[in-house]
Amino acid sequence: MSNVEAIIFDLWQTLIFDNRELGRDRTRLRIEGASRVLSRAGYNFTYEHLRESFRNCYRICHAKHDIGEDYSFDEQVRIFINCIEDGLLKSLDQTYIDKINYHYAEAFFDFLPPVDPDALDLLDILNKEGYKIGLISNTGMTPGRLFRRYMEDLGILKFFDVLTFSDEVGLTKPSKEIFDITIEQLGVPRDKVVHVGDHIVNDVVGAHNADVRVILVGSAQGKEAIEKPEVHVDRLRDVQYALKILPEKY
Repeated sequence: MSNVEAIIFDLWQTLIFDNRELGRDRTRLRIEGASRVLSRAGYNFTYEHLRESFRNCYRICHAKHDIGEDYSFDEQVRIFINCIEDGLLKSLDQTYIDKINYHYAEAFFDFLPPVDPDALDLLDILNKEGYKIGLISNTGMTPGRLFRRYMEDLGILKFFDVLTFSDEVGLTKPSKEIFDITIEQLGVPRDKVVHVGDHIVNDVVGAHNADVRVILVGSAQGKEAIEKPEVHVDRLRDVQYALKILPEKY
């Protein structure tokens, strides 16, 4: 029997599932929303220009992620605006910047990623069994504050003792530091913590860098040889079983 007191979950592709189609639809809404706001402010940019500006913003943010860091959501929106045209951020009234920020964020709620059908029951069981529960998420194009709203709507927010979102702490997985912050807030020794996620680098390598055991969920997409988790299961519901066979931390 494993000696576990706290479980940290990944969000994307572990508790909720996104796909390219949903991502494209959100991108379209973000660009269309920005276009309407800019038009009211007296600027006319083509959809293609705004789309390329969005892609440039993504590249800048992704480069930040590659070194284990993240921009705040507000910073990300400012980067997007500056990618549209040099000096545009300084020229725009704050009211218009806030409206672009709003459309950029709220696109998430127009195309929501579905939750794993077993997530609610699993979290309820783990909570009743006395585990502390945390979450670490690389937020991407959606701010952590919206994930909290969505988790509340899903009925799962109440099960979490700690929520760590990359845009709020300026760090991303697989950095050791984002795990350290979460473990410290959970107040549990790291040898009694296990991380549950789907991604070999972000979740398995990241948790191992922080000296934390890992339960990998789902397909490793042929990359498991890069770093092996302590336990690999097919479905989220199998985490209960995985906890029983998880090797002790020495």
